[in-house]
Amino acid sequence: MSISLVKGQKIDLTKGRSGLAKVIIGLGWDPVEARGFFGVKKKQANIDCDASVLMLNEQSKLTNEHHVICFYNKQSPCQSVIHSGDNLTGEGDGDDEQIMIDLSKVPANVSKILAVVNIYDCVNRKQDFGMIKSAYIRVMDGSNSSELVRFNLSESYAGKTALICGELYRHDGEWKFAAIGEGTHATHVNQIAAAHQ
Repeated sequence: MSISLVKGQKIDLTKGRSGLAKVIIGLGWDPVEARGFFGVKKKQANIDCDASVLMLNEQSKLTNEHHVICFYNKQSPCQSVIHSGDNLTGEGDGDDEQIMIDLSKVPANVSKILAVVNIYDCVNRKQDFGMIKSAYIRVMDGSNSSELVRFNLSESYAGKTALICGELYRHDGEWKFAAIGEGTHATHVNQIAAAHQ
């Protein structure tokens, strides 16, 4: 049974689930509908959100320059983290992008796996997260895709161009998940990565 979190909450993922070795982080969003002439609904211009994860050490620093897993670097060198690929529009139901994580293969010096979403080419397209609705992050059991935890990013992120959604982190030999939900003005995942150098 899935557990819904609110901003700031944390939950054990592996405690009591000794067989949980693989998880899937799913992120989803939809563009808001704009009103056209005579109140007719029309879709916003395509908003290309990019989900990424950063593999960090205990001090929240990148452990390796190849530990930014995103649309241009789809897997970690150790192959413990694999990105499903880029969804350019956010159209359709369910997760827009997924990142698979084999917890048993995550290097020992990686203590946190930070999940972020940013809007591609947001400056030129004049887009921000005020144009996005129904954003969420969820963690699923990789063996059967059952949802373990969900965090709906329901607050207003108008003016923000990136979201730090949540993180998987090690604690006393177990993996936990924290719901963060923090907006930033980063325009590319590389800017988020630079803040963790």
